[in-house]
Amino acid sequence: MNHQESLTAYIAAFVTELVLTGVTDVVVSPGSRSTPMAMVMAEHSELNVHIHVDERSAAFFALGIAKVINRPVAILCTSGTAAANYFPAIVEARYSRVPLIVLTADRPHELREMGAPQAIDQIHLYGHHVKWFAEMALPEKSEEMIRYVRTVCARAAAIAAAQPSGPVHLNFPFREPLIPKLDNALFQLTERPKGYVKVHSGDLTIDNEKFKRIAEQLSGKEKGVIVCGNITDEHFAEAVTRLSKALNYPILADPLSQLRSGKHSFENIVESYDTFLRNEDARAFLKPDIVLRFGAMPISKALTIFLKENHTADQLVVDGGGSWRDPAALTTEMIFCNEANFCAELVTYLDSKAPSGYLDDWKKVNALTKGNMTPIRDLTELSEGKLFYQLADMLPEGATLFVGNSMPIRDLDSFFLNNNKSIKVMANRGANGIDGTVSTALGAALYSKSLYLVLGDLTFFHDLNGLIAAKLYDIKIHIILVNNNGGGIFSFLPQSEHPKNFELLFGTPLDIEFEHAVRMFNGQFIKINDWQHLELEMKESDGQSGIHVYEVVTKREKNRDEHRDFWRSVSQEISNFVKGGQ
Repeated sequence: MNHQESLTAYIAAFVTELVLTGVTDVVVSPGSRSTPMAMVMAEHSELNVHIHVDERSAAFFALGIAKVINRPVAILCTSGTAAANYFPAIVEARYSRVPLIVLTADRPHELREMGAPQAIDQIHLYGHHVKWFAEMALPEKSEEMIRYVRTVCARAAAIAAAQPSGPVHLNFPFREPLIPKLDNALFQLTERPKGYVKVHSGDLTIDNEKFKRIAEQLSGKEKGVIVCGNITDEHFAEAVTRLSKALNYPILADPLSQLRSGKHSFENIVESYDTFLRNEDARAFLKPDIVLRFGAMPISKALTIFLKENHTADQLVVDGGGSWRDPAALTTEMIFCNEANFCAELVTYLDSKAPSGYLDDWKKVNALTKGNMTPIRDLTELSEGKLFYQLADMLPEGATLFVGNSMPIRDLDSFFLNNNKSIKVMANRGANGIDGTVSTALGAALYSKSLYLVLGDLTFFHDLNGLIAAKLYDIKIHIILVNNNGGGIFSFLPQSEHPKNFELLFGTPLDIEFEHAVRMFNGQFIKINDWQHLELEMKESDGQSGIHVYEVVTKREKNRDEHRDFWRSVSQEISNFVKGGQ
């Protein structure tokens, strides 16, 4: 049996099993050592092969696809630093619970640590940032090795998808020659053609007695709040709003909880907490006895401080992934249970309760805060706060909104209010970095009806090369570029009080004319003059394909002052309300 036959049979069995596990998409970066895997993948009719020449961007592109389809996506690269460029996206995938199957080609064992070109140590390259790693055996065509490679494939896909989802890494050593034998019988399996091994995994849950005890605990507490962070389960919104109604608890809904937009009930959803919890009187007035938290930690620093200040309250964290989401060590009970199932089951153990004055207090403060957003709403000049205040009205029904980190995600938290449009909100909040934002959004746009990306100029610059995917695959994406010429978030941090080297170290103005870069990728670039101009351009380009960039130019210092003036104004109104009601 020759080398080419062994190489081909081994890889074809792996690729076939990959498709049988449900993988439909793979992002491939060109390279020599990965040739056999890439060529076989390209031959499979049920596999969507996306070519991306930059491994760093490619991995984020795959991350975006996986975020939308909620299934593992594979990425393939050659050996050496190509694999190292995957690292930032793998870190993000790990902490944001996104399933990736990372396939790295490698030199065979006899060429490692021998001075061979493009040979680095790839064993456990990503450390604990992957859920599982396997150093694959060299290709063979024996029945035992075909069973082996199919089993490893099924296992990798299952581990990536199992809660909490995340990346897995398979390292494939290949000897030369690297060209497989491609023929009509390439993907024919003689044994178990419908999949070698099925892996069944279920949702985490707790027993009935625990549900009963938790129901009794919550029923005995009037002053309770439900905090919802980043959750992607489409069944959660309906389940948690029903639980909120049964408990008479307000829901503090992070924008990534998918609770601020949709067709569910908004009766008890409080969305302006990031503003009013900055006020000391409000925090004292709304002090809870019990906190029920779902999903990732919320974006809002004001809410995090509020939770820390109430460390004597019972704090229950429900996590369907069985992870320990408790950075401030506040939790009194950690409940490993699917979040939507927990809410639906718990409701059955609760008796109806009388209307809560505590819930009304949260609603009144929330309404007061939204009613005093006039200074933001009435801004005539281009403003970062107003952009997010009116964004829901400007987006079409069914849109996906992807938001960059730093200031945009925080302004989204502060000013993106409840609305009955079906807007899906996404961001890379696993590691909270600005890496790969454009590439992730483009991956998400590939299978989204209409995607809008809002990000700052530094984040855009950091991943400009990611736009190549839109050019190659004619991906429709609308990008609202908030250009304040530097790192706007630092103007809100203590560093801004030390002006001597602030611009050099933190402001970092780039003075870039982004239009030239956008045109290079066949994109349309529009510098926005005013709010009417932005709304008009977004409407006119809604049905058009390709890249559409709308540059909204703002000033960092002015933006900081607008935010602070607004917070002071609202804070005074809230203090008057709270003190007047006591």
